[in-house]
Amino acid sequence: MLWSLVKILVFVLLVAALSYGATVLMETGPGLRVAVGEVEFVLGPLQAVIVALILFAAVWIVLKIAGLLVAVLRFLNGDETAISRYFSRSRERRGFQALADGMIALASGEARLAMSNATKAERYLRRPELTNILAAQAAEMLGDKKRATETYKKMVTIDQTRFVGVCGLMKQKLAEGDTETAMKLAEKAFALKPRHGETQDTLLRLQAQAEDWKGARATLNAKLRHGNLPRDVHKRRDAVLALCEARDCAVDGNAAKSHELALEANRLSPDLVPAAVMAARAYVEQGKPNLASRLLKRAWEAQPHPDLAAGFAAIVRDETPQERLQRFAELTALRADDRETRMLLAELNIAAEDFNEARRALGDLPETEPTVRVLALMAAIERGLGAEDSVVRGYLASALGAPGGQQWICDNCGTIHDEWRPLCSKCGAFDAITWKSAPTAPLTLPGGANMLPLLVGTSGEGQNG
Repeated sequence: MLWSLVKILVFVLLVAALSYGATVLMETGPGLRVAVGEVEFVLGPLQAVIVALILFAAVWIVLKIAGLLVAVLRFLNGDETAISRYFSRSRERRGFQALADGMIALASGEARLAMSNATKAERYLRRPELTNILAAQAAEMLGDKKRATETYKKMVTIDQTRFVGVCGLMKQKLAEGDTETAMKLAEKAFALKPRHGETQDTLLRLQAQAEDWKGARATLNAKLRHGNLPRDVHKRRDAVLALCEARDCAVDGNAAKSHELALEANRLSPDLVPAAVMAARAYVEQGKPNLASRLLKRAWEAQPHPDLAAGFAAIVRDETPQERLQRFAELTALRADDRETRMLLAELNIAAEDFNEARRALGDLPETEPTVRVLALMAAIERGLGAEDSVVRGYLASALGAPGGQQWICDNCGTIHDEWRPLCSKCGAFDAITWKSAPTAPLTLPGGANMLPLLVGTSGEGQNG
């Protein structure tokens, strides 16, 4: 309300001032005399002001027309002008609209429409760092691998999209099964963006498949350094890689390096069974059986496993079954109620021909957990006790259809393996094979099957390495 009154007051004062000025001009003497040749014009004061305003407006219009003509000439010459900027803004609007439509079409699964819009956006925007991404994805959706490859190669030549282009080519090589080229591209992508988690995972998997354990350990350390991997997971996987490198050194005849890496793997992950077995073997070869025994006891306490028992048996090879049973008492006392311990005690007593004690060691396992191994042990016990052949054959027949018990199984795809390995033989998953119960029974006994001939033998020959 107050502001409206102020505006009205200003308007009234302005009108009064103009009226007063016009009155003063009209009351002044002769105005302006203009002579052009023999023609003379006499203008009053008010008329002179009006003519001056008209001349000022005319000059302003002439200058604007001249500026427009200059701008047109510059536009035709290719220079940036208001006209060129107007058309550029128009092209940008159309280009970004085409880009947005293409992205929507791509998300909707309309690959051809997305490709059409990508072409249109490139024509308007001339910004390949934006349009190539849309074009490459549309080409992949259409199944046009050649065009997608060409687009990715173009992206590699542009700084802003080099990483995306390399990743696109890498994924194409992976789909083709060319893992060697894919690994080189993964290394290039890793060099461009060492913090990128997906690239780290891909490179690590390819290095593991190529058995480049040293390179895989470097990649794993980068994942930890950039915060893409928890420290405990890093230690576990680093132990796996160190163990694999130790195995390669052993094959190459570098025993000292193999021992060093095996002990490092065991230090990083004491519950990694293969590392504990190999580290114990290293201590035995170095003439340190007490350290090997201590190491295997610690691993058994973490997770009882047949391979640990085999490694413990290998510490002393020239002992009788009774001596072995007595020495194993330190190991079996650690997890006395564990089913693996109970089956191990049954095997040791079978080897010592104490079949009644072997039956007591199994306890209720034949009823509660009738696995292949348990039923096979029962068959051996019944034969040792002098049972009829029909009873023994009954247990063996039951074992064929019994659950497999604990075995090395891939957590990713469920494939059963006869021994531990860093990569699943079926899906290629890294560090995914764990010791757990199998859903079905294989035709051969799981890991503990190799223990029975080892423990029964008087000299420990036939050990599973």
